[in-house]
Amino acid sequence: MEETNKEWLEEEKRIELVLKELDRKLHSLKRKTGGIKEDIIGLRKNFWDDVTLNLADENEAVETFSSIKQQAEVLSERERSHKQFYSQLKKFLKVKDSPYFGRVDFLEDGDETAESVYIGLGSLMDEKEERFLIYDWRAPISSLFYNHAPGSAQYEVPEETINGTIELKRQFLIKNGRLKAMFNTDMAIGDELLQEVLGNQANIQMKSIVATIQKEQNQIIRNDTSRYLIVEGTAGSGKTSAALQRAAYLLYRGRGRIESNQLLLFSPNLLFNSYVANVLPELGEENIQQTTFQEYLERHLGKQVACETPFDQLEYCLTASENEDDPGRMKSIAYKSSLAFKALIDNYASYLAKGHLLFKNIVFRGKRIVAADQIRDFFQTLDSSEPLPYRIELTAKWLLKILKTQEQEERKKEWPLEKIELLDKEEYLKVYKQLQEERRFAGDTFDDYEREQDLLAKMIVEREFKPLIQAVKALGFIDFKRTYLQLFSDWNHSVPRPDGWESICAYTAKSFHYSRMPYEDAVPFLYVKNHIKGGGKNTSVRHLFIDEAQDYSPFQLAFLKQLFPACKMTILGDFNQAILAHTSREKALLSKDVFEGEKTETIKLKRSYRSTREIVEFTKRMVKGGDEIEAFNREGVKPTLTVSADEAAHHEKIATCIRGLQHKGRETIAVICKTVQECREAARHLQNDTELKLMDKETRTFRKGVLVIPVYLAKGIEFDAVILYDGSKKRYWRERERTLFYTACTRAMHELHLFSLGEESPFLNDIPGGMYTRR
Repeated sequence: MEETNKEWLEEEKRIELVLKELDRKLHSLKRKTGGIKEDIIGLRKNFWDDVTLNLADENEAVETFSSIKQQAEVLSERERSHKQFYSQLKKFLKVKDSPYFGRVDFLEDGDETAESVYIGLGSLMDEKEERFLIYDWRAPISSLFYNHAPGSAQYEVPEETINGTIELKRQFLIKNGRLKAMFNTDMAIGDELLQEVLGNQANIQMKSIVATIQKEQNQIIRNDTSRYLIVEGTAGSGKTSAALQRAAYLLYRGRGRIESNQLLLFSPNLLFNSYVANVLPELGEENIQQTTFQEYLERHLGKQVACETPFDQLEYCLTASENEDDPGRMKSIAYKSSLAFKALIDNYASYLAKGHLLFKNIVFRGKRIVAADQIRDFFQTLDSSEPLPYRIELTAKWLLKILKTQEQEERKKEWPLEKIELLDKEEYLKVYKQLQEERRFAGDTFDDYEREQDLLAKMIVEREFKPLIQAVKALGFIDFKRTYLQLFSDWNHSVPRPDGWESICAYTAKSFHYSRMPYEDAVPFLYVKNHIKGGGKNTSVRHLFIDEAQDYSPFQLAFLKQLFPACKMTILGDFNQAILAHTSREKALLSKDVFEGEKTETIKLKRSYRSTREIVEFTKRMVKGGDEIEAFNREGVKPTLTVSADEAAHHEKIATCIRGLQHKGRETIAVICKTVQECREAARHLQNDTELKLMDKETRTFRKGVLVIPVYLAKGIEFDAVILYDGSKKRYWRERERTLFYTACTRAMHELHLFSLGEESPFLNDIPGGMYTRR
């Protein structure tokens, strides 16, 4: 006991030493940032005072531009310095509350004394800048803390492995600069610290996990070798957290070589974007690019094409009964998600390259200038051995020449003069001033009215032709929609089609007739378009993170692989949470056809940290292979099942449950429903009993309180307590809905309560009665 007290006092003294050094550095940084800020304000305010403007002759103009450039460079340098110092200031302010969380005493082979390595959110050196007081958790030596127990250990530095022995491994809980707890451990991270973190309430934003990173998560974070890193992790295993810490690690390792805007995360929905937005800033890094796959598709489809969202597609599949399902739609979703359809399009691209593209008429003021047949005839005269995108470019140039000639012809017609007469005073003066400016530089004079009219007509015609020219440059003369639909005709009888091809074709034609592209057609449509246009590749992104990747089809993953040819990928998923209609039950994430011949590594996370042991043991019996899921040893209450025969009793019991949870201090309570329509129904019945927030696909922020939310928007998020609004047989009975049911239940951290209006779902049949409480 005396030895323990001595060690405690020594650690407290060290914390005081570290805080003293932090205060010294903070004082210095505040002084520097304040001084630089004043410099920047002064430079901006007096920018033009320090520049001599003289454009009298060429030499004076060159000197003037050189002076401006020099002044701008000084300002830019001061702004960069301010940003750097301010970034350090913010980091040290974060570190001050909890300077570090771990210690490893490491004796390197050949040395006589061990080095005490303290690990925290960021590095801190002593006053002389000679010795590390704290090592950044991403530093190579810090991997000792995550990967090894006391005993023989090693860590990697560039081109070398450092071997030695860990003599002591210690964890700390420091809050507000005060030591609250410490303990030695023979594990990667002791259960005591995890219990402290996981026992807390859910937060409206995901938090950093650097103090509790487990060995298998650390393998994900520090993986430097795999081009495609695939992470299969059970619900609550820390997949997304590890991926975001990985992003922070990559930025740390690539400092000066890679920027935050060169990393991109595809997240499942807008709400999730808000949920994870604070993780990287908390680690002192700028946020990486973040979007949903749907947003990415919409940007590339353009405003002319309205596309169904994946959630609308899912709502369709969930609300249609087996008898009402459109067989063409379901077959269409399945086939258009496959690599077989991608192969069909590749074959179709060869057909298009032989001259079978479909074009549009080019029309100006209601008159056809160039007919689609004329464009086709010109295109077919081009050398078919040349790449298709090159021939498209030549066709565009040919059309631009025609438009230029036609534009000159239009100036001679009556309509430009009529337009001149209709110009209002303000517009006329604006045009007139532009003409005066042109005349001044060209040396012209407006001595006669006719010349003025000609120039005004020229300007008006150019303005009218501008949208047409821009459309041709954007390849608007190609009828991409009809060209895509031509794919579903008999263009090549030798190419095999799937069973039900006729119904797929019929459904596709019908859906495009209503001018809204089904979600399953979005990627195939863009793939056809890229074959025609060429390009479409993004080489600026160095690393792509795909979260909830089990909901991406094989075609979509192959498409992303082609779109981002220069980057590495971290692909995260759990097949037990696959909810979208096109999801393959054959583990498409690992498809050899998608990643064949690539440097691919798979890491499996089987331990769930989110939920209590009681919830994990309950939920894992719902899914195939659930026996492999391991529960973290955090005790709680058993899940409950409440069955009601009528609606009034059903809603009264749910309202009572919500009140009970609020009385316990549960801050985030999710009432999870199957569909948006069910969410509206639940909110209508419950809103008189409690204040609640209805969440839908447009919701962008996550708040505390009682949330009514469809299960597909709850993916990736955790709540203190989950209420499954209606887990009855009539709601969840089709096998394809099993993963939806499981996903809803695994959002709960501390309490899970299932309510059923009528007989409960058959997905509960395999769960022993002793694992939950029936009410």
